[in-house]
Parts: sequence; C-alpha cells; structure tokens
Amino acid sequence: MSSSGLRAISFACITLIAALSPSLAPGQSGDQAPDASKNQADAARQEKKARVDRAAEAGQALKGPASFPECVWLGERVVSLLWRDDLDTAFRHLELYDRFGCPGGHVQSTFRCVVRQGNIDPKATETLNSRVHSCWLNPELVAAASPPAPAPTAESAPEMNPR
Repeated sequence: MSSSGLRAISFACITLIAALSPSLAPGQSGDQAPDASKNQADAARQEKKARVDRAAEAGQALKGPASFPECVWLGERVVSLLWRDDLDTAFRHLELYDRFGCPGGHVQSTFRCVVRQGNIDPKATETLNSRVHSCWLNPELVAAASPPAPAPTAESAPEMNPR
C-alpha cells in the first residue's frame, strides 16, 4: 500500500472517531453542562453587583478619598491579603492604592480593627471579606466584648513558695 493510501485511511479513522466521540472533538468540553456556564455568569454578575453595593455603601458612610470606589476595592484587598500573610501581593496592591491617592492611614486603621477582633472562626457565618468591609466603613469598630477570663484567686493560684 502506498503512503498516500495509508494517510487516507488514517484520516478516515480519525474523522470517524471524532464523529462518534463528541467529547474528544476539539473545541468542545464534555465536562460542563450548559447550566454550569449560566451559573458562572450569574455568580459573576452577583459578585459585580455586590462590589458596586459595597462601594456605594462606603461612599455614603465615609468622606474623602477612602470612600472612592477604587480606594475601597484596593484597600479591602490589601487588608485581606495582609490577614492571609500574602505580603508580596499586598505590597503590590498597596503601591497601586497609593498611586490612586488613597489614604494609607485608612488601611492601617482597618487592618488594626480586623486584627483586634481576633481569629475568624471557620464555622461562623462571618467571612473575612465581611469583617474587612465592616472595619473599612468603621475602623474604630470593636469586637463584641467577650467576657474576660476570671482572675485567679488565692485558692486556685499555684503556690509560689513550696514548704
């Protein structure tokens, strides 16, 4: 058989396999259902709306450059990245934040507010983003006071002078 005959048979086999198996055809993904792409689009739309709502809320609650949408978005990202110990990325975002003329002191006070409230319980409904946003709106926000640990009494305190 000649090489052109082998090529023709090979091409016919590949075409037949591609026709019978649509998941192997180029440009098609058998992994995603049509609903999955619709759900992703809905999620993206909701995230964009939430971001706009957060910026509008900050515009009403704050005065000055800290209320600008770009300052809110970048500032909250910086604080979130600092909390997650991603310092390199946080500093790159902070450079952009400064370039837009946003107030650096607001990032500091917001991060202080987030840290003062303690660790975020993974089982709690509050997320890091909501805590950062509430602290961005009011950096003087204090966590709900948890009852202080009782001071040790003379009876429960260990003896310092053993006899």
